[in-house]
Amino acid sequence: MNHPFREDPHHAPEPTQPAREAGLNSPTALLKIVIAQGTFIAALMFYLGAMYTSTFFAYFHVSLSVLDLGFGEQVTQSLHLLRVEVLVGAGVLVLIVAGPWIHARARPEPSRAEVVVGRLYLPVVVVGLVLLALWVEIQPYGWVASLVIALGLLLGQLPDAEGRRPEGFRRMALPIFASAVFLFWTLTQLTQQAAHRDAVAHARRVTQWTGVVVLSSRPLALPTRPRGTITKEVLPSGLLHRYRYTGLRLLLERDGRFHVVPLGWDVRRDPLYIIQESDTVWIGLTPGTVPKLLG
Repeated sequence: MNHPFREDPHHAPEPTQPAREAGLNSPTALLKIVIAQGTFIAALMFYLGAMYTSTFFAYFHVSLSVLDLGFGEQVTQSLHLLRVEVLVGAGVLVLIVAGPWIHARARPEPSRAEVVVGRLYLPVVVVGLVLLALWVEIQPYGWVASLVIALGLLLGQLPDAEGRRPEGFRRMALPIFASAVFLFWTLTQLTQQAAHRDAVAHARRVTQWTGVVVLSSRPLALPTRPRGTITKEVLPSGLLHRYRYTGLRLLLERDGRFHVVPLGWDVRRDPLYIIQESDTVWIGLTPGTVPKLLG
C-alpha cells in the first residue's frame, strides 16, 4: 500500500518560475538567441541590399545577374538605407511596437491610453485598406498603406480594460504574422524608392563619375568625334596600343568588364558601352570633373 504522502520517484517536479528564467538567461540560451537574431538580420540585410542594387542598376539597364555580387557585397549595399528619415521611422516603429510590452513588465495593469488606442485597431486597419485601394493615386507614398495596416494589426494586440491580451492562432499569431508581412512590404517599397532616387541623382552627375582612358591595339566601335563626344587619338606607329580614347566615364567595373558612358550621356536614349580589359586593351582611371562651388 502506497503512503499518501510518499513522493512518486517517477514524477519529476515541475520547474519553478525562477528556474525557467534562469534557463532563459543561461549562456547557451542567450547564444542561441543571438545567433537566431543575427541570422535573421543578416538575411534581411542581404535581401534589402539585393533589392537596392537591383533597382539602382536597373535604372541604367544593367541586370543584377551581370554584377555577380557576393553575400557580403549585397549586405554592404543595404547600408545605403541608413538615413535620418529611415532611422527615425524605425525608431518610432520600435517604440510603438515594444512600448506596450515594456510597460506591461513595469506595470501589469494597462493604462487608459493603451486601452483607448487598442480599441482603434480596426479603424486604423480600415484606413490602411482604403489607402491600399487608392494605391495609384497616393504614389510615391504607397508604402504608407502597408505601414498603416501593419500598425493597426499591432494595435490589436494591446490589452483591454481588464488587462487581457489576445491569445491563440487567430487572434494573436495570425495578426502578428500579417503585420510582419506588411512591414516587410513597406521596407521593400522604401528600398526601391531610395534606390531609384539615388540612381536618378547619380545619372545627373555623369561628369563627376570616375574618368576612363582606353588604349587599344585596334580601333574600337565607340562614337568618336565629330559626331560623338569621345575623343580618339592615333598614336605613333610602333606602339602596342596605338589608339587612345578619352571622354568616357565609369558606371561600374566587374571582373575586368568596364561599363562606360560618354560625356553628355542621357540614360533615356544613349547606349552604355562595355569594354573588356585584355592584352590588347588597357584601361586607366582618372578623377572625374568636380563642379565649382558657387561663391
